[in-house]
Amino acid sequence: AKELNNNPLFKKYQMRVESVVPVGDRRKRIKYETYNDHFENAKRYNIPKAQLIISDIPYNLGKNAYASSNEWYIDGDNKNGESDKANKEFFDTDKDFKIGNFFDFAARLLKPESKEKTGKTGQTAPCMVVFCAFNQQAMVIKEGHKHGFNNYINLVFRKKSSPQVLKANMKIVGNCEYAIVLYRNRLPKFNNHGKMVMNCMDWVKDGKDVPRIHPTQKPIATLKTLIELFTDVGDIVIDPCCGSGSTIRAAYELGRSAYGFEIKKDFYAKQAQLFEDMKMQVSIEDSDKIKADDTKMQLELF
Repeated sequence: AKELNNNPLFKKYQMRVESVVPVGDRRKRIKYETYNDHFENAKRYNIPKAQLIISDIPYNLGKNAYASSNEWYIDGDNKNGESDKANKEFFDTDKDFKIGNFFDFAARLLKPESKEKTGKTGQTAPCMVVFCAFNQQAMVIKEGHKHGFNNYINLVFRKKSSPQVLKANMKIVGNCEYAIVLYRNRLPKFNNHGKMVMNCMDWVKDGKDVPRIHPTQKPIATLKTLIELFTDVGDIVIDPCCGSGSTIRAAYELGRSAYGFEIKKDFYAKQAQLFEDMKMQVSIEDSDKIKADDTKMQLELF
């Protein structure tokens, strides 16, 4: 063995082998996955716990679902009369949604709070953001409290116009969307970059380049604002009712791993349209912390 170690040919080979042995890669692998399944079946997929759960729960609007859409009328014009979507529900599954089961999922899949401190504020706790109808807010807060989410912040998003079309010329119409931020005991991670963040925000719409595949699709631009605020690059985001997949795309493009559940087969199939040509955009500094699971992903640095 001593003679072998002193052999110059062996030393040259040994150096060459040692030079290609990879050093432990500490970067976080970024991936996205959606499942055509109910979030109550999440255990079968073994997904990791999230820093942020963000979701748009069913509003249970019943037969007035399209009252906030010009699709209520033929060609979007009330002069043409009602379309075949008037007095129709969005989805036949909305009435099966159980808010208690939703929060069971959230309590289980959201990361536990930690005493660890990072960043300027030192806050590392997870949170959830629930989009809901105005009259659902009290229910969401109450049910959240039952599941250990003892604190909340209400959010209001201002739209430049009102989506309400039913009898719009006979009453004051709404132009706001509502959401509740829920957290357990510690203030959640907060990336405000030294700027005060108000609970009344602008509703930033997507451009025409983003396909609209779901009647209640939330804008990727608005979702990115929330995801950047409550998570870091490399964190995990889950959407239990992901619909079009806009949350998944918003998170992945920001360098966060994302997982979503969508029970309707047609919307699940259409998500591919939204995921096409996604581009992850992270800073040069953050790019050293992650690696894309999809090798076709174009990484844009800024």
